[in-house]
Amino acid sequence: MATPRKLAAVRGMNDLLPADAPLWEWFETRVSDWLRSYGYQQIRTPIVETTELFVRGIGEVTDIVEKEMYSFEDKLNGEKLTLRPEFTAGVIRAVVEHNLTYDAPRRVWSIGPLFRHERPQRGRYRQFHQVNVEAVGFAGPDIDAELIVMLARLWKILGIDRVGRVRLELNCLGQADERAKHRTDLIAYLSRHESRLDADARRRLHTNPLRILDTKNPDLAEVVAGAPRITDYLGEASRAHFEGLQSLLHAAGIEFVVNPRMVRGLDYYNLTVFEWITDALGAQGTLCGGGRYDPLIERLGGKSTPGIGFGMGIERVIELLRESGTVTASTSTDVYVLHQGGATQTGAFLLAERLRDAGLDVILHAGDASLKSQMKKADASGAEYAVIVGQAEAEAGAAAIKALRATAPSAPFAEQRIVPLADVPDALVDALTVIETE
Repeated sequence: MATPRKLAAVRGMNDLLPADAPLWEWFETRVSDWLRSYGYQQIRTPIVETTELFVRGIGEVTDIVEKEMYSFEDKLNGEKLTLRPEFTAGVIRAVVEHNLTYDAPRRVWSIGPLFRHERPQRGRYRQFHQVNVEAVGFAGPDIDAELIVMLARLWKILGIDRVGRVRLELNCLGQADERAKHRTDLIAYLSRHESRLDADARRRLHTNPLRILDTKNPDLAEVVAGAPRITDYLGEASRAHFEGLQSLLHAAGIEFVVNPRMVRGLDYYNLTVFEWITDALGAQGTLCGGGRYDPLIERLGGKSTPGIGFGMGIERVIELLRESGTVTASTSTDVYVLHQGGATQTGAFLLAERLRDAGLDVILHAGDASLKSQMKKADASGAEYAVIVGQAEAEAGAAAIKALRATAPSAPFAEQRIVPLADVPDALVDALTVIETE
């Protein structure tokens, strides 16, 4: 019989292994606390949505809809479904479906996986993860500023706010009529230089010409530099909104650069767009991008309602955290409990539960092994203390406690000591408290 072929993960979709999980958990805990401090509530939407949602929401002639979505037909009912390629369309669908803004604006956030069929590379994967934040029902530049300022606070919380590591760029895309005038002039300009455009730019010329301004092809840099700028087409209201945002950012001490070439590949954006960028991750340097999408809710069947949000790439932030060396996320536990099998295993089992009742993280040795072998495993676990329930200790109604990390002679349990079973939880809590205060 042939040996079964070993299976591997889908290319561009990565496993999160136990050694990496603590840093993700550290990040997710701080993100949750940070969002709570600004009054944002979590919303969870399905990973699978109808394909129509993204066609209507994102735009039929965008790269995402044309080339990158994982779409399929439900074999049971023929419904066309898609793995979500971004969060906003699904969140706004939920806002409309459940009438969440009927009594007040909403601040909501999501976290989880997204899917796009792209060529995998550093910082860009086919399954990737984002933190997504939406403020729905707010029309003024003050909420735009809040989102940007709260991100500046997050970089400080995470310790990646050092000068030169993360920078902010802004632009204003105006309203639909302003973009239409700009689009007409942009197409006319690019058509005059069509011979200099690459194949991708020619394909986009009459369907999504704004994306040409975002090209990474250095051969097009001169053409793009001479193209009409959307900021020159802004009307009085759009200009006032953008100036109001900049004034608030100046007041908050947030440095930024206005980038008139910043565009969006999604059709629903208007007015403010922004990106937080780092040079530390090579070509995939955008940590977070967002903007205002006032037309989207009406497009998805709701009443005209303003909104703004952003998406933050978790893999990129995690990589930056690793490179910055500012975080040491530990995989350690508090206590490793050892035993000699038989009745001592039962005693160790019950003691481990009592230690967990006391709020400690505990690994109980499973299976049979010598105490010497178990001590090696205890040391490798990263535990601060080993608790030994041997035959002699069990008969005495006690356990031995030994510090595994402390080196100073004065440290609690630097020398192995016998402690009555009833006193073991308090003794360990006290010992761990000493470690935390040192």
